[in-house]
Amino acid sequence: MQITDWSKGLSVEVGGRGVVSHVGAALLRLLADRSGLTRALSVAVARRGFVPGRDRGRVLVDLAAMIADGGEAIADIDVLRHQGEVFGPVASPATCWRALDEISDVQVRRISRARAKVRARVWALFGQVPAACAAGRSVGDSLIVLDVDSTIVVAHSDKDGAAATYKHTYGFHPILVTCDNTGELLAIRLRPGNAGANTAADHLDVLTEAFAQVPAAHRRNLLIRGDSAAATHAVIDRLTAQDAKRNRRVQYSLGWSIGEAERAAIDALPTAAWSPALAADGGIRDGAQVAELTGLLTLAGWPPGMRVIVRRERPHPGAQLSLFEERDGWRYTAFVTNTAVGTLQWLEARHRAHARVEDRIRCAKDTGLGRLPSREFAINAAWCQLTAMACDLIAWLQTLALDGELAKAEPKRLRYRLLHTAARLVHGQRRRRLRIPSTWPWAEQITTAFTRIAAIPAPG
Repeated sequence: MQITDWSKGLSVEVGGRGVVSHVGAALLRLLADRSGLTRALSVAVARRGFVPGRDRGRVLVDLAAMIADGGEAIADIDVLRHQGEVFGPVASPATCWRALDEISDVQVRRISRARAKVRARVWALFGQVPAACAAGRSVGDSLIVLDVDSTIVVAHSDKDGAAATYKHTYGFHPILVTCDNTGELLAIRLRPGNAGANTAADHLDVLTEAFAQVPAAHRRNLLIRGDSAAATHAVIDRLTAQDAKRNRRVQYSLGWSIGEAERAAIDALPTAAWSPALAADGGIRDGAQVAELTGLLTLAGWPPGMRVIVRRERPHPGAQLSLFEERDGWRYTAFVTNTAVGTLQWLEARHRAHARVEDRIRCAKDTGLGRLPSREFAINAAWCQLTAMACDLIAWLQTLALDGELAKAEPKRLRYRLLHTAARLVHGQRRRRLRIPSTWPWAEQITTAFTRIAAIPAPG
């Protein structure tokens, strides 16, 4: 048999009826409606004396669903718009452009408050918020872990706010906060490409917004993780002040730059001060050790209770080492924390789990953040808010309606198996039915997800 025999007798023609694609995107729209997000956004962006032809909350949810479905440009809304038998009336690209252009700074704040209100309802539907994990075990059932980091979004054309970045590229430098427990993108701030990585004001602004996104009932026990760009006096002082509030515990675990003082302290450490480090599965990691430097450093001006912990590890081949590291062959990293209890190995493994934020950023770039649609900064900033909503919808879908592999799948895999699924639309008894081919391996998961989302009580 020839390897090209599969195409014999195959032709393509126009005229099919009742077949629709991307039916999994209906899961996202239904979830937005059932969670109350659509209605909340309609109220948030409403303007006195202005009655749009398309409800703006509906338009924003449809854009978020399109982004979650893999859309990279506003024109991609046509994929949903031309399947009205399933999705109903969907705004045109021109209406979507107008809706984004209408979003002011005031409306961005109102959208954030609407998202926080809906999030509280969704977390209540969870029953129990998933626990964040490190070294093969939970970091605490009631502990909410927030990871703050920045990234580079490359611009391939001249856009408002695009500038040369510290990585010698051209584009933007957004900063964002994700929730490690749920995978949600809580807050994002679009910044010009030349914005500083360690700008304390930007970190404080995005962390304040992220705090407000955490439901009040879960805001009493937080862990903030970040790299050394977040370890500034202003950020650590603010987190320490938050920790001092009644009925609130705010811990931090932030990367720490190794300077002359730290190198001198490392030299002064006795061999017995080093303990084996933990691997990602909780076992002992060969060739890696941790120790505490706090007592060997002068930390005047820093809040009391701040601890400095250092890790050393034999570098991988080709790693670039400093002159200090080349002297003894170890590679050193450090972080600071105000957590007073727990072994050094556990605290270091908990901090190293911050690396998962890189996966969240990669998924966010695959879900709208990687390509900003407009030349105007304000519209791109509004697009980033839709990206955050799209990431939230995916996280909520996986937690509330999916099991097994799909509950942990990254966006691209979820799209290929679930969101882009084709089905036959059947009418009968005043109802519409989507019939997924029984040969599709994930058909049962899709129908189960529809049933679970449809069972969510409508918002009051």
